[in-house]
Amino acid sequence: MGIFSRTRDIIAANVTDLLDRAEDPAKMIRMIIMEMEETLVEVRASAARTIADQKEMRRTIMKLDQAQATWAEKAELALSKGREDLAKAALLEKQKMSGNGAQLQAEVDLLDEQLSHYEGDIQKLESKLREARTRQSALLSRLETANNRVRMRSLLRGPKVDEAFSRFDVLERRVDYAEGQVDALALGETRSLEMQIADLRTDDAVEAELAALKTKMAQKQEG
Repeated sequence: MGIFSRTRDIIAANVTDLLDRAEDPAKMIRMIIMEMEETLVEVRASAARTIADQKEMRRTIMKLDQAQATWAEKAELALSKGREDLAKAALLEKQKMSGNGAQLQAEVDLLDEQLSHYEGDIQKLESKLREARTRQSALLSRLETANNRVRMRSLLRGPKVDEAFSRFDVLERRVDYAEGQVDALALGETRSLEMQIADLRTDDAVEAELAALKTKMAQKQEG
């Protein structure tokens, strides 16, 4: 069952309101666009038929005009030959052609008015269709964004993320241990260097004290 009862309903439709009331906005906008496209095709086809009818009627009107001229010539010929009765009959036919032409011209004028309505409807339908397609594009973009957010949240709350972070924790502990070993080695080297320097200072102090002792003992022996 269609959403619209065709052209007038589509032109008067509020697309936003239809989508707000729809249980499935994506499906609703697709249906709206499909109906608008079908209606636009139908209206264009009707306009094309109207134009074709007008062309045919105008060709008939031209033939009737030519026929009027022909009957007028025949009336003149009959009158010139003294056949007033034939002249009247020819003029009667000419009037019939004139009446038929006038009737067809009136129909062409009506078709002109109808075609003008078709053109207006086509413009309005095209505008509505552009609006619906714009709404569809925005709606699909919003739906895609929402679905991406749902997938992201599901991913962040899922076991795979926890497992990945657990692996990161293990790797981080391994890096901490390796850095600790490097720091320990550096600390050992620093302490070894300090001890060597301290030993040198100790050696200097012992040598100085030994020299002083020697000097003291030498003085006692001399005395």
